[in-house]
Amino acid sequence: MEYALLGRTGVRVSRIALGTALLGLAPGEAESGRFVHAAVDLGVNVFDCANTYGNRPAFDRPGLPAAAERRHAEELLGKALRGRRDDVLVCTKVGEPVGDGPNDGGLGLAVPGQVNRGGGLSRFHILREVDRSLRRLQTDHIDVYHLHHPDPDTPVEETLGTMDDLVRQGKIRYVGLSDHLGWEMTKAVLTADARSAARPVLNQIEYNLIRRAAEREIVPAAEELGVSLTCFSPLAGGALAGLDVLERPFGGLRRWGVPVTFSQEQRDAAGLLDTFAKDWGQAPAHLALRWLLDRRPVAAAIIGPESVEELAAVVGAVDVALEPEQLAALDKIGRPGSQPW
Repeated sequence: MEYALLGRTGVRVSRIALGTALLGLAPGEAESGRFVHAAVDLGVNVFDCANTYGNRPAFDRPGLPAAAERRHAEELLGKALRGRRDDVLVCTKVGEPVGDGPNDGGLGLAVPGQVNRGGGLSRFHILREVDRSLRRLQTDHIDVYHLHHPDPDTPVEETLGTMDDLVRQGKIRYVGLSDHLGWEMTKAVLTADARSAARPVLNQIEYNLIRRAAEREIVPAAEELGVSLTCFSPLAGGALAGLDVLERPFGGLRRWGVPVTFSQEQRDAAGLLDTFAKDWGQAPAHLALRWLLDRRPVAAAIIGPESVEELAAVVGAVDVALEPEQLAALDKIGRPGSQPW
C-alpha cells in the first residue's frame, strides 16, 4: 500500500480508501466483518461512511434484504473495527436527510416526505447527529467528519464554529468537506482561518478519467489552500473497471437507486481504456486508479467493491507504475467539458 499526507495534518492515509455506502447490502451483513478486516490487512487505513449509508431505501435490490431489514453502515463498520480501531481513520458525514422532520437534514437523496432543502449543517442538526454516529460506530471520536453537502440555509460561520467546538471537545479530529465547489471550499477554508477555527483538511469529490470538471477550479484551489482531495467514483461507477462491468444490472448510478444506464460517453471511454489495458498488459481498473493517484493534490481514491475478491483485485492498482507517455495517453480519454463543476 502507498500512503500520502492528508492536507497539512501530518497524518498519512492509504491511497486506496474503502467506501462503505452499501455495507450490509453488498457485501451483506454476514460478510461485512471479513470485508473490513481484509481491507485493513491489505493496508487500507481510511474507511468512508456517512449517517445515511447502508439502510437507505433507494439502495434496495431485488432478492436482497430491504432497507427496514438492514443495519446502518456505521453500525456494521463500528462492529467490524473492534480491536482495530486505533489502526485506522474512520470518516463519516453529516448533512443529508435522516427523516422527514423540519430539522432532519438537507441536500442529498431525500427521503419520502422530505420538503426542506437545507438545515443539515445547522448547529442543532450537527450536534444531534454526531452523537448518533458515535454511538453507531462504537467509538469516542470520528477522525474526519465531513460536511456532506453545502447547506444554503445555514451560514458557513455557524457550521464551522460548531465543527471547531467538536474538535476542541475531542469528538472529531479533523473537518472534511464533500461535494463542495471550488468557491465553496475556498470560502470554508478562508472563513476557518480568519476565525482561527479548525480548517477543512480535505474535499471529497467525484473525479475520474471521465469526470474531469474538477480540474477547472477545485483542483487548483485545493493545491493553493493545502487541502487534499479524496475521490469517490474513481472508476466512474464501474465504467472504468472493465467492459464486463458495463453489463451488470447494478452498475453506475443504478447502485444508488437512480434508474440510469451507462452513457455513451462512459462506454466509449471504457472501450478506449480496455484497448490500452490489453496493449500494456494491465487491468483497466488499475490504469484508471493509477492515473487518478498520480494527480495532484489527490490523496486517496475511494473504491466501492462489493466483495473481498473485488477489493483485493482493485487494491493492486498501487503496485502499477506508468510511464509519462502512458499517463499522457490516458489523459486524453476525458477532458473537462460542459459539466457543472
